[in-house]
Amino acid sequence: MGHTSLEKIIHLQKRTANIRNICILAHVDHGKTTLADCLVASNGIISSRLAGKLRYMDSREDEQIRGITMKSSAISLHYASGDNEYLINLIDSPGHVDFSSEVSTAVRLCDGAIVVVDAVEGVCPQTQVVLRQAWLENIRPVLVINKIDRLIVELKLTSQEAYKHLKNILEQVNAVTGSLFTSKVLEERAEKEAEAEAQAQQQGPSEASSSLGGEQVYDWSAGLEETDDSHLYFSPDQGNVVFASAIDGWGFCIRQFAQMYSQKMGIRSDVLLKTLWGDYYLNLKAKRIMKGAQSKGKKPLFVQLVLDNIWSLYDAVVTRRDKEKVEKVVASLGVKVATRDLRHSDPKVLLSAICSQWLPLSQAVLSMVCEKLPSPLDMAAERVEKLMSVGMRRFDSLPEQTQELKRAFLECSNEDTAPVIVFVSKMFAVDSKALPQNKQRPLTQEEIAQRRELARQRHAERLAANQDAESSEPAHAGAIAQTGGSDLSAQMEALDVRSAPSTITTTTTTTTAAEEEESREHFVAFARVYSGVVRRGQRVLVLGPKYDPTRALRTLPGGSSAADDALPAVPHLACTSLDSLYLLMGRELEELEQVPSGNVLGKNHQPTHHTLCSRARAADDYGLLKFELMSVLCR
Repeated sequence: MGHTSLEKIIHLQKRTANIRNICILAHVDHGKTTLADCLVASNGIISSRLAGKLRYMDSREDEQIRGITMKSSAISLHYASGDNEYLINLIDSPGHVDFSSEVSTAVRLCDGAIVVVDAVEGVCPQTQVVLRQAWLENIRPVLVINKIDRLIVELKLTSQEAYKHLKNILEQVNAVTGSLFTSKVLEERAEKEAEAEAQAQQQGPSEASSSLGGEQVYDWSAGLEETDDSHLYFSPDQGNVVFASAIDGWGFCIRQFAQMYSQKMGIRSDVLLKTLWGDYYLNLKAKRIMKGAQSKGKKPLFVQLVLDNIWSLYDAVVTRRDKEKVEKVVASLGVKVATRDLRHSDPKVLLSAICSQWLPLSQAVLSMVCEKLPSPLDMAAERVEKLMSVGMRRFDSLPEQTQELKRAFLECSNEDTAPVIVFVSKMFAVDSKALPQNKQRPLTQEEIAQRRELARQRHAERLAANQDAESSEPAHAGAIAQTGGSDLSAQMEALDVRSAPSTITTTTTTTTAAEEEESREHFVAFARVYSGVVRRGQRVLVLGPKYDPTRALRTLPGGSSAADDALPAVPHLACTSLDSLYLLMGRELEELEQVPSGNVLGKNHQPTHHTLCSRARAADDYGLLKFELMSVLCR
């Protein structure tokens, strides 16, 4: 498990406030898996040199061959920021339209999302789809503008041209977000008008006119002016945007440069944070930051202090390969580069060695995730109501006992008295030999000592048996001479003929069974704990997609739980035991004894899109996923 031990992750799972459940969303080939590799490399699970080449999160053979992600996969990462330690449950999702259902299963389990956009291609169709998916599921997104190196190496843009291009991309993303916000406000207004009209029809014309003072009132406002939407948009000065090149291993948010230049220039970091992005420029004579860079033909502050430095680094390392300038850059940045990297024939190796120390991508992305994305304790009440409302059913139409579970979602408690609520998002196949219980574990010192003692005893017994055989050899030879060797040979041949087939059959059967067990696939459920603590061996109730809590309230006695030996028959309700719980680590699984609320987990086989609960009467199924796109089969 790299530099982070299993015990450390188990400890972090209990600190719900420091957990971040996030997924990576993007259009196909915008760099999701390469970004995931960089984040995985920060925990020492893979080498940083293999990031983007190994595709660690693509565990299937066909994913590696085709070079695209087809199935969502999860991994738990540790991140330390000052005195705080965080557990990042990262889910990498596909970007191809044919696998959009995998995006739905990933988004349902998360509280936040990293939206990746290619700096050259900009906002693509699937980018709009994933932004809408995140919006419908009420999860908070942050933005990573990736592949900025393509603007330098492929498009040959200047730093000022790249700045304008990046501004356009940011405006495109915010335009999509703004359209989603507008549609939501208009829908809410239409619902209110429909309710008011229905209420007026029930009251009658006389009561309706008297309530309006006898005059007809028209309201042309859409409600957009009354709603604050400033927190919805992506802006570098808000800290929810990272500029990156995942393949070269670097990325930054403007806060890093604000802190860097505040010491050099003697300007407060909060002032630089507000002016680094925007129409501001630096007046060197007056030693002031002034507005109106575009109208006065000046370089914006972002170009002058940020992009120019990155462009000059690429020019020295990749384009010109100027060793003297590279040495000056390395000395000015204060980074240490190995001699073999300086002499390497591939300039990208040297570039990655410099950038990974100067502007480490994992540091920029994970710090943004921990600061800007919510923990499981910060789940919005609106999202809880959407989770509990299945299909066209509204939250206020659910039974009162079911509505009371909203508090359990919001509290996300790890107490034993809290109800256990687990949502199973999907199933995925795992080879039997990849399961933790089937892996060979290293021997302990006691087991090694026991095996050594057994080997000594067997060796001593073998020596004693050889000595007995040597002493009895003369007597045995005399017995053969008396009885005749031919009779004994015939008896031995008959014995061999009778015993051989059964021995061969037994060996073949055992070998075949072992091979079948090794090649057999097991299904593991991909799930999240929303409340309570799930323990191995615990009995829980399985609520199907068509489970009706209203019917269960009439059928089941009060206080019914999975611990009851005999429950009345209720449609789409079953009881099961959690035999195995797993920590998902990309290609590997680690066995767990318990999983607190707020964490994602793998568990033994369970039907997909189900809800697990410890109490039956009040529970509802939260298994209806929102699919933005459906695959189309043409012939």
